[in-house]
Amino acid sequence: MSKTLVIVESPAKAKTINKYLGKDYKVLASFGHIRDLIPKSGAVDPDQNFAMHYEVVERNQKHINEIVKEIKDAETLLLATDPDREGEAISWHIKEYLEEKGKLKNKNVARVVFHEITKNAIKEAIEHPRDISMDMVNAQQARRALDYLVGFNLSPLLWKKISPGLSAGRVQTPALRMICEREDEIEAFKPEEYWTIESQLKHSESQFKGRLTEFDGEKVEQFSFVNETTAFAAKNALIQTFGKQIPVYNIDRKQRKRNPTAPFTTSTMQQEAARKLGFSTTRTMRTAQTLYEGINIGSETIGLITYMRTDSVTLAKEAVDEIAAFVKGRYGDDYLPEEPRVYKTKSKNAQEAHEAIRPTSAFRHPDELKNYLSSDQFRLYELIWKRTIASQMASAIMDTIAVDMGQKSLHTFRANGSTILFPGFIIVYTESFDDKKDDADDEKILPNMKVGDLINIEDIIATQHFTEPPPRFSEASLVKALEEHGIGRPSTYASIISTLQNREYVTVDARRFFPTDVGRIVSRFLTEHFTRYVEYDFTAKMEDDLDEVADGKLAWIPLMEEFWSPFQQLCKEKEESVSRADVAQARELGIDPKSGKPVSVRLGRFGPFAQIGDKDDEDKPKFASLRKDQRINTITLEEALELFTLPRDLGRTEDDELIRANIGRFGPYIQYGKKFVSLKEDDPYTVELPRALEIIEAHKAAEAAKFIKAFEAEGIQVLNGRWGPYVTDGEKNARIPKDREDPENLTLEECQELLAKAPAKKGKKTTKKAPAKKATTKKATTKKTTKKDADTSEDKPKKAAAKKAPAKKAAPKKTATKKVASE
Repeated sequence: MSKTLVIVESPAKAKTINKYLGKDYKVLASFGHIRDLIPKSGAVDPDQNFAMHYEVVERNQKHINEIVKEIKDAETLLLATDPDREGEAISWHIKEYLEEKGKLKNKNVARVVFHEITKNAIKEAIEHPRDISMDMVNAQQARRALDYLVGFNLSPLLWKKISPGLSAGRVQTPALRMICEREDEIEAFKPEEYWTIESQLKHSESQFKGRLTEFDGEKVEQFSFVNETTAFAAKNALIQTFGKQIPVYNIDRKQRKRNPTAPFTTSTMQQEAARKLGFSTTRTMRTAQTLYEGINIGSETIGLITYMRTDSVTLAKEAVDEIAAFVKGRYGDDYLPEEPRVYKTKSKNAQEAHEAIRPTSAFRHPDELKNYLSSDQFRLYELIWKRTIASQMASAIMDTIAVDMGQKSLHTFRANGSTILFPGFIIVYTESFDDKKDDADDEKILPNMKVGDLINIEDIIATQHFTEPPPRFSEASLVKALEEHGIGRPSTYASIISTLQNREYVTVDARRFFPTDVGRIVSRFLTEHFTRYVEYDFTAKMEDDLDEVADGKLAWIPLMEEFWSPFQQLCKEKEESVSRADVAQARELGIDPKSGKPVSVRLGRFGPFAQIGDKDDEDKPKFASLRKDQRINTITLEEALELFTLPRDLGRTEDDELIRANIGRFGPYIQYGKKFVSLKEDDPYTVELPRALEIIEAHKAAEAAKFIKAFEAEGIQVLNGRWGPYVTDGEKNARIPKDREDPENLTLEECQELLAKAPAKKGKKTTKKAPAKKATTKKATTKKTTKKDADTSEDKPKKAAAKKAPAKKAAPKKTATKKVASE
């Protein structure tokens, strides 16, 4: 009999903790949320104090059933879900469900919290239980309600005004706006020419460079030389002045300290893992989760890092002391600072876990664990371990030197260099930055020089440059920008980014975000018509308000009321006042030389397209979808006109069948006669007859290999399929038994018997009940869409499902995620 039942979120964590506790404990996993909002209008009722209507997540029903079964024999229930608002809400939902079922009578119920999965931390947590924090629960409910109300009111508006299937989210939309505004800056950017002048120098057999810093007594700025004429005039003047040698007239030596950076928060870990390891935010968080939940390291299974959702840079005193002991033992007293380093977070409302991300023991060196970790686990653990150890080490001492050569107040070249006098923390770790190498990589060692030395000039080089637009966001820089603006919280950054990609509002190329046409139009529509709600300050203020709810300083219902009334009214106004044609914002490209009609591009219900003519013409306009790599804002007239060259007649087969290249619903294809062949690698705009004939012959050969025999009068065929031979009549497919090794000898009667026993093809409407069943299935299996929404707690309504599918059947797939990452 188990006296104490402990509930955590994940099975991996349950397995680890089970090993720490004695036989009087039973540890089960809830697998994230056991309940979520019903996925239809009315799940949040503003007229009833924002009452929220929940139902059990179908996928997790078996797990809650197991909890119900085990609670019968338990005296105490310990709710040990994650130490953040989401975890607090999961514990509350479990307790509420069990109370509703009458399973907690005469039971002790308590909440326990730990930030690392080690034996001591678990023991400490169990010895100090507390009540569920309703302030934290209400903050999570407020966030969930806000996201739901935004999604279920804005998304239908996007369907009507832009395109079906679109959705909007409270936190995701400002992030999309950032990406789109950066793209606008890039497109509006006009490059400017400028030139730099450097000298290639040599002294004591060492080569180095000098940068021109002063010319004709004026400081050299970025645009001192703006064309080839001025740059080469300066170069020639310098050659005439100095010839082959240039004197040193000043040497400036300094010592400076470089201090280590703070241990990781969620966002800084994501940024550094992106820069140094090439990890996406999702990959980083998934890997960190496994390190937190527990790894078998031979002698034991133990969590290797502390909780990975945090915006705190604080380390526990015990951790600082242990790091100091490790550093002293490994590197010596000189590598310890005079006093332990104390870091302060830049975030106004650092909350959730109260420690930075750190290894649970400084003495677990990454190299000693390498054999027990996957490649991703090792690389991320090593990064966390090094950053944490370095954060409590002595400063690095750098000896810097600046050498000025030439004539003071006339022409000056400067050479900079530095050497490391004392490595300090650099011996363990240096931070990286976007689009830059580590500082240590750029440090140059100059030859020994003194004032009066003549330095050999090997060459003077004038180099042309052009100013560059601001860079597109990478995952690291976007996370940094979100954090700086106060948008989202530690656990939301990864889900914000994945949601934008899953909804196809952005694409990623060379690790940079590019907004799609749909993404830009959605962002433009929301920015123009819902300005207040997508402003960075408004979103950040809402996050601060939710923090105050969690801290018990603000009531959540008045906060919801303040938001809901004006938002609801604005949605109604925009539905009536905004024209769909205005939202599409067609872009005129020019005139079609053949017809003399205007050519434009715009966004339609099925994506971006080009159009020749307009709706007021006597003849119907022509339409052509844009290709995947084309954008409304950048496509040219010539590129748009090429889209109307399809279908292309390529010639004829030996049997005199017309061969045509085109693009259809399922992509590009070749048609010959009445048959179609998908184009996998070839371009329908450029493929020619010889290549088309090759594709057709390959298709015919594949079809011939597929055919075994046919009963033409009855419309029955025996074919080779992907999983072996089968019988088909066009309506049903019947697998041939494995023990039948001669499918070519099947009789008509045998084929008919197999078909009679075979189930109907999926989707075939064989009875009146089938359509209803199909609608329910469609609702329950819209996993791709519902997962996107659940990942950021931002729901979008589902028109058909809400009308046709029973709520209880539809809900689970909507909410069947591991934990809704909304903090």
